[in-house]
Amino acid sequence: MIKFEHVGKTYPNGYQAVKSMDFEIAKGEFIVLIGPSGCGKTTTMKMINRLMPHTEGTITINGQDITKANPVELRRNIGYVIQQAGLFPHYTIEENIALIPDLKGWKAAKKKERVHELLHMIGLDPALFAGRFPRELSGGQQQRVGVARALAADPEIVLMDEPFGALDPLTREQLQDELIRLQKTVNKTIVFVTHDMDEALKLGDRIAVLKDGSLLQLDTADKLLKEPAHGFVETFIGKNRIYQNPDFISVKDIMRENPATALPSLSPARALTFMRQRRTDTLIIGDDKGMLIGIVSAYDLQMKMEDIRSIQEISQPAVPYLEETATAKDALIAITDAKFGVIPIVGQNNKIIGVVTRSSLLTAFADHWAGRKESL
Repeated sequence: MIKFEHVGKTYPNGYQAVKSMDFEIAKGEFIVLIGPSGCGKTTTMKMINRLMPHTEGTITINGQDITKANPVELRRNIGYVIQQAGLFPHYTIEENIALIPDLKGWKAAKKKERVHELLHMIGLDPALFAGRFPRELSGGQQQRVGVARALAADPEIVLMDEPFGALDPLTREQLQDELIRLQKTVNKTIVFVTHDMDEALKLGDRIAVLKDGSLLQLDTADKLLKEPAHGFVETFIGKNRIYQNPDFISVKDIMRENPATALPSLSPARALTFMRQRRTDTLIIGDDKGMLIGIVSAYDLQMKMEDIRSIQEISQPAVPYLEETATAKDALIAITDAKFGVIPIVGQNNKIIGVVTRSSLLTAFADHWAGRKESL
């Protein structure tokens, strides 16, 4: 879709704002550019629609060199959202959204239909908002309109330059969620510039970390957090950030391996002895192939010792349980429903591979924050 080949930007005074960038952005991909001030992220984004012409290399869109395209037509076919929306104050909301369709010569009925469609899409009732002026809207509403305007002519590509940077944290989070929802509907190729790493991790399919005009790493959030390719990347992300984002931590990284398991035929006396040896108050019950069947507590065992012949008789469903592909976030959510404070973890064919407990969750995070665990 978008391809950078040895792309650079050098000013007449010799300053290199961007240095020999090579990367590709797939159709429908959400790419976030991030880095410290002056790293070249905004310049990189603006080179795509030639608001900032590149001086070295080649940028192509769908295989076509952008320098061969008419710059005005190029920009009209690429949506652009800036900080604080950039709406025309003397245009109504409808007129602001319809700006590019109007320049493209759309008929009035088609423009109105598109404006109303987009207002519904961004959660603003056309009957209430189409005729208003930007000053009559909140900052968050104006930014929604800015996004709608960028989508009005149905461009393949949308560039977003710190669009939520001037908003309060609550509104910012709401619009991030709205953008995620919207992207699932419109499936545009989005290049998004931000200085906020949490925003980048939340939004991006992949994240490009820039420094001094160079691209240091372009990877998924998961890979950036777990496998930073450069010391600056690790520092910029923050070593503790993965623990602030438990949905990027595998449940396998926090589970206890080799849990206390038993066959359903085990007698209550032997089960209790085994539990004392393992210093546990629960037993995970599995079949002869290690497949999860249920769970038994020491309390239930002691209460029913004289009434049962095997632990199967007092076995309870092992719910909730999690598959090995689950995350620490899944475990944090599920632990509140775990009757004995234990979540079995299963691999292929429902085979027991570990457990997560309230204490193991606490230990995993506490050890890290106390500095006793450098990495996962």
